[in-house]
Amino acid sequence: MNKNFLFTAFLSLFVLSAAAQFRINNREDSPLRKLQYAEMCINNLYVDSVDEQKLVEDAIRGMLDKLDPHSSYSTPKEVKELNEPLNGNFEGIGVQFNMLQDTLMVIQPVTNGPSEKVGIIAGDRIVSVNDTAIAGVNMSKEEIMKRLRGPKGTKVNLGVIRSGIKDRLNFTVVRDKIPMRSVDATYMIRPGIGFIRIGNFGAQTHDEFVESLEKLRGEGMKDLILDLQENGGGYLKAAVDIADEFLQQGDMIVYTEGRTVQRNEYRAHDGGKFTTGKVVVLVDGYTASAAEIVTGAIQDQDRGLVVGRRTFGKGLVQRPIDMPDGSMIRLTIAHYYTPSGRCIQKPYTKGDKQDYAMDMLNRLKSGELTNADSIHFADSLKFETLREHRTVYGGGGIMPDYYVALDTTIYTRFHRELAAKSIVIQSNLRYVDKNRKSLKKRWENFADFKQHFEVPQSLVDEIIAEGKKQKIEPKDEAELEKTLPYLRLQLKALIARDIWDMSEYFSVFNEQSEIVQKALEVIR
Repeated sequence: MNKNFLFTAFLSLFVLSAAAQFRINNREDSPLRKLQYAEMCINNLYVDSVDEQKLVEDAIRGMLDKLDPHSSYSTPKEVKELNEPLNGNFEGIGVQFNMLQDTLMVIQPVTNGPSEKVGIIAGDRIVSVNDTAIAGVNMSKEEIMKRLRGPKGTKVNLGVIRSGIKDRLNFTVVRDKIPMRSVDATYMIRPGIGFIRIGNFGAQTHDEFVESLEKLRGEGMKDLILDLQENGGGYLKAAVDIADEFLQQGDMIVYTEGRTVQRNEYRAHDGGKFTTGKVVVLVDGYTASAAEIVTGAIQDQDRGLVVGRRTFGKGLVQRPIDMPDGSMIRLTIAHYYTPSGRCIQKPYTKGDKQDYAMDMLNRLKSGELTNADSIHFADSLKFETLREHRTVYGGGGIMPDYYVALDTTIYTRFHRELAAKSIVIQSNLRYVDKNRKSLKKRWENFADFKQHFEVPQSLVDEIIAEGKKQKIEPKDEAELEKTLPYLRLQLKALIARDIWDMSEYFSVFNEQSEIVQKALEVIR
């Protein structure tokens, strides 16, 4: 019997905490013996050859599937891919890019990154990597990224086509560690009011957040809008460190508790960097996990107000269990609770992941996303905030103080289908590529661009014409008229992103966001 298999099976069944000690029971009817016996029979007697590694992995997944929706198994490759965004960096050439048809086009080189250092600029098309063509050969995006990434210090030769240059350019780039920023946007949304959007909670998020605070303070920030919409979470430590910046010494941030895990409390330390000034947190149905911890702490401690829609409701604590081959089990061992005692986790049925996955659709069908009157809470779900004794609600997720309904009419079916076929993004990329120099020359100042730039009708016409070619058309003139304002806004934001960066993208978009506008109203 393979020793690695025995060790893997042992861990998958019995490792719950470092303090727990289990012994293999040699009784004939023990569950472990039964599992070992079944694997041995299949591996040695089954009519066809079997992949023993896959057999074991399927067994592990089968056991975990009968538990909660967030206990999971990941292969070594999946572990690496999952950890990259949270670790805060990866090793590669350092460019933001998009695929224009089947060609990689550089949106922006990473500032002071390896590509910028050798002279690669926005608008360049990378057509070959180490003499292997990557353009015009239907190579997948994943395969292209695999060729561009590599260990720090290794060299890669890139063939580049640049607008206005007849011959192909060649660059030798020395790969390096490339930071992956989790703070998506930092800017002054109004005089005295700063705006910070966090995309996820990774190893570097707290440092980025403090840097953003200091930048905005230097620009006169008194109050803050913290945007956690669509933030799926990440590291607990990052969430605790960021909540700590808002709270007073000793304030509870979150606590965890489980069947075999004792209560563990996380409290604020002295010296938070934003303990005065108004705070509004923006959330929606995709705000989850670590983002809910920050939101719940700010709400329960009456440090700020929450605007938006009920959050996702992921309040299960997973412990990563590393396997000998580099794979990993993430096993749920406890629940997260907000300072007032609310369990963040929404209800679920063990083994029924399909119903759990349909939760957002069920919220839409029930009217929760579009009508505040459709939301009802039992008296047993009422809790009180810790200072002002305001009523807040448990039952899964964080219910905002100010509810903002989802406008389901602004994003029409016609617009959705255009976006799904990448017609909008492809047309935008072509427009910016063709007009990059004139755009940068005309709009040197972003504030001027934001106030006066209008999306040319020719770009809109191109998108509609391309849609027609692919049999995507509005059902009537009314649907087209509903589509155009939001389509123009999206295009303007994308153009701002491609000329400047993500802060400018959100600066454009937020002027039409009902949740953001409600936050500004609340702060005032």
